Amino acid sequence: MTDHDTGRQSHAPRVFVACDLPESVQALFRERFAAACNDKGRTLTPPELLAGAQGMDVLVLTATDRLDAELAGRLPASVKVVCTYSIGMEHLDVGVLKARGIAVLATPDVLNESCADVALLLMLGAARRVVESAALVRGGEWKGWTPRQLLGVDFWGRRLGILGMGRIGRAIAKRARGFDMEIHYHNRSRLAAEFELGATYHADLADLAAHSDFLCVACPSNADTKGLVNAGVIARLPANSVICNISRGDIIDDEALVAALKSGAVAAAGLDVYTGEPNIHPAYRELPNVFGLPHIGSSTESTRLAMGRLLCDGIEAFFEGKEPVNRVA
Repeated sequence: MTDHDTGRQSHAPRVFVACDLPESVQALFRERFAAACNDKGRTLTPPELLAGAQGMDVLVLTATDRLDAELAGRLPASVKVVCTYSIGMEHLDVGVLKARGIAVLATPDVLNESCADVALLLMLGAARRVVESAALVRGGEWKGWTPRQLLGVDFWGRRLGILGMGRIGRAIAKRARGFDMEIHYHNRSRLAAEFELGATYHADLADLAAHSDFLCVACPSNADTKGLVNAGVIARLPANSVICNISRGDIIDDEALVAALKSGAVAAAGLDVYTGEPNIHPAYRELPNVFGLPHIGSSTESTRLAMGRLLCDGIEAFFEGKEPVNRVA
């Protein structure tokens, strides 16, 4: 029911949190909206999701909840807002949601710093052969220090190429400057000087690769970026280069990267995201020069809570007739 004089809804928004969020974040939604939450401890099936959305004004999803065209078209008419507990939206058919007049909210900005921290962790871990080093210690096979032991690649003072100089990319660059790194980047368009901060812009990705001792993928996944880091781009990287991916797995051509890692054309890779995760390319589990993490870029308690608060604030703003700062469609 809507108050036609004010344009505001006369009842509190009815919210269904379909994704399996941390208990502290579920508690936040329950406190703010008396929300109904997924209590199954897993991703809901499409029928379960639709059943939970019945009579609801707001549906909260995350990256593992695929809302394709068919499912988006079947959402009950009561749903006015779909929230994604993520910055990526490749799991949503935004076109269908917009056509139905359903607003889409996301969680930009609040996870930038956590993801940037993990990008540095990935690059350092890959460059300094952490997988092999930890295996020696944990397996009881370490025989003591020698000058030849696990020679890695220096991180400080090198050239860092960032594919996607958005908010996360700029947070990575900020950290890398503390290591005296030379920053290069590729975007669809050049940044203003106030955001560039002396970084070198490359209009061509292959040219960026040629200037990247470390290549960090931080761009969104979409039709234009899928498979963008392919064999041709990888071949342009300097010797002993390191590739990092903090964005989405499908931006990198797995077969091309695996071949380069096996041949030594690329020294190492630090990966937090994968195509088809958790069913990732088997070589990433086997190659000693892959430092892999299980998609933990934003996984801190404070960031998870900040993401939840941003969505809650956006929901309240929408139903008060205001424009949510985190509305993306």
